[in-house]
Amino acid sequence: MAGAVVVGVGPGIGRAVARRFAREGLPVALVARRRVEPLDADTVVLTADAAVPERLGAALDEAAARLGPPEVVVYNAALVRADALGELSVDEHQRAWAVNVLGALTTAEHVLPGMAARGRGSFLVTGGMPEPVPGYVSLSLGKAAARTLVDLLDRQYRPAGVHVAMVTVAGAVAPGTAFDPDDIAEHYWRLHTQPRERWVREVVHG
Repeated sequence: MAGAVVVGVGPGIGRAVARRFAREGLPVALVARRRVEPLDADTVVLTADAAVPERLGAALDEAAARLGPPEVVVYNAALVRADALGELSVDEHQRAWAVNVLGALTTAEHVLPGMAARGRGSFLVTGGMPEPVPGYVSLSLGKAAARTLVDLLDRQYRPAGVHVAMVTVAGAVAPGTAFDPDDIAEHYWRLHTQPRERWVREVVHG
């Protein structure tokens, strides 16, 4: 049975999204840089650095081999840190870009052609920084680029029946707050189940 793949699973949004899809009966694959606890006995847990295309691609291939071609893929990996203009080296900026942008591109290139061939599927990206913040330069740049990527992918794959969209989180995620990860996870499920005539490319939480 085809299910859901979540790339970038920590204790916040990624795990909450995985739980939300599992609650609907979808088998789930969790992809994280370090090994994480499975949701249940049926969860596929894979380790891969989103900044390393070969390892990320191998994890996506294994998820498909074990669960079938995915119905929904969520890219939630991000390198979140405070940094001002001039604080990071070029290498540090490239590392942030590799996780925040290129990992999403690698994932899209890996899964979207198959979804298009099948005429269905959802590719959802976690966004943030609806306005750039001087104290978060690398993240502001990365999330702006990720939004552009979602725009481009939507234009290319919407006609083939694939829903590409972004959930923009406009604040710090923490349980019990206005940015509770379980509340945020509802957006991903709603996007995945939206009728095609009501598809939106971005929802903002906050």
